[in-house]
Amino acid sequence: MAYLDVYVLPVLKSREADYLKWASLSRDVWLEHGALSYVESRADDAPVGKLTSFPQAVQLQPDEVIYCSYATYRDRAHRDAVMALVMADQRLAAMMQDGAANMQRMIWGGFEIVVSA
Repeated sequence: MAYLDVYVLPVLKSREADYLKWASLSRDVWLEHGALSYVESRADDAPVGKLTSFPQAVQLQPDEVIYCSYATYRDRAHRDAVMALVMADQRLAAMMQDGAANMQRMIWGGFEIVVSA
């Protein structure tokens, strides 16, 4: 069954151009290592909720914007194999320390796709 990884994280508005360079590199790395697709998106309609919301989930600050990315795979085993290669890829190491995005407030998870078109 198809599989999806989702990442939601806050990015400094003043560093969006830097983050988008890293997002492009991430796309290349994920695809080189076998992901079927990679998408990066910027929130433009994600209001603060009463109980839960994307801004609350990442503890969004006034000088930040939310980005959401996802990668797709054939199945969980394919995802695990791709992720092992991605996490070992040194091109991403600098991004984790760069500071354009707050990785400590990133939320992520893997999801089995059960309905799609």
